[in-house]
Amino acid sequence: MKPSLSEKQVQLLDTAEKLFSQKGFDGTSVRDIAEAAGFNTAMISYYFGSKEKLMEEIFERKSLNLREKVDNLLQDDSLDPLQKMYSLVDGYIDAILQRKQFHRILLTEQIINQNPSIIQMVDKMKARNSECINDLIRLGQKKGMFKKNIDIPMLSNTLMGTIFQSMINMEFYKNYHHLDALKEEEFERLLKKKLSAHLKNIYKAILTHES
Repeated sequence: MKPSLSEKQVQLLDTAEKLFSQKGFDGTSVRDIAEAAGFNTAMISYYFGSKEKLMEEIFERKSLNLREKVDNLLQDDSLDPLQKMYSLVDGYIDAILQRKQFHRILLTEQIINQNPSIIQMVDKMKARNSECINDLIRLGQKKGMFKKNIDIPMLSNTLMGTIFQSMINMEFYKNYHHLDALKEEEFERLLKKKLSAHLKNIYKAILTHES
């Protein structure tokens, strides 16, 4: 098992994540991260070795969180396979809306596509995430609840793409439905509820034998 991060390491990672989301990976220097976190640059070298390794650790944390959630779902006998998938959908919604900074990094770096090492990290994380989703799908197929030959990358694109677009277009959604009077916290709760219901309907149609 990977050792726990120290308080200083977590602080550096959280600071780097925030700056990467604001200025991009290439636009953020090691000095920027150190100064914003209140440390010297040698501290980053000591804990992570380089800016690239620091970014790798940010991606690693996200992948480990998902792996742990899926492992817990696989062992939860109180839920059927479709309910497990629903729980995963809600987990993704919560993670993306709560950590908008990190997911802006994903979007920005993939759109810019100028840093092969970052794209490699993104692809590696996508592969790990797809493996986790596939574990849940295989369980549903084994129990006869899910269709065969599910296109995992397309299923993931449906999930992530819908949440990403909803995150980017939050103000448009609010204005379109005349929800300007809602406080930010209330609006996010409503959006999560709408997203959850929408994505679960799509996943049920894709995964099950029902039309």
